[in-house]
Amino acid sequence: MANTKQTGDETEAKLIAALVERGYSVSVPFGDNDKYDLILDTGTELFRVQCKTGWIEDDVVRFKTASKTTSDGQVELVGYGGSADAFAVRCKETDARYWVPVDAVGRRNTYLRLSEPEIDHPSVNRADRYRFDANLPEREDG
Repeated sequence: MANTKQTGDETEAKLIAALVERGYSVSVPFGDNDKYDLILDTGTELFRVQCKTGWIEDDVVRFKTASKTTSDGQVELVGYGGSADAFAVRCKETDARYWVPVDAVGRRNTYLRLSEPEIDHPSVNRADRYRFDANLPEREDG
C-alpha cells in the first residue's frame, strides 16, 4: 500500500506524462517550497499548476484545495489562490483526470459530482464540466 507521498508523486508523474503527450512543455520547480507542482507552457502563456490526487466519496471525486502548515505549533490551512492558476486532478480509483481553474474550487476541498445532480445550482461542480482534455488551455504550436 502506497503512502501519501508516493501516491502524490505517482499522480504528479501521470499528470506530467499526460500533458507532455498532448504536446505541452512542462517545467518542475526545484525543491518543495513552491505553492505549485509544475509550470505548464502553452507557447504563449505559463500556468502554475497544483497536482492533486482525488478519491471517490459518495458519488463525487473529492480533492483537497488547501495545504496544512504548522507554525509555532499551530496548524493552519492555506489555500492556493494567487499562487496557482489551476488544479490538475487524478482520481486514484478510476485514473480519470480533471483540469479545474483555481477560481472554481472551494476553500478546503472541492467535490466534482459524477452523476447528474437533482438540481442545477452554480455551487454544484459536475465532474464532466472539468474533464482534462476539454479544459486544458489552448496550446500554441511554435
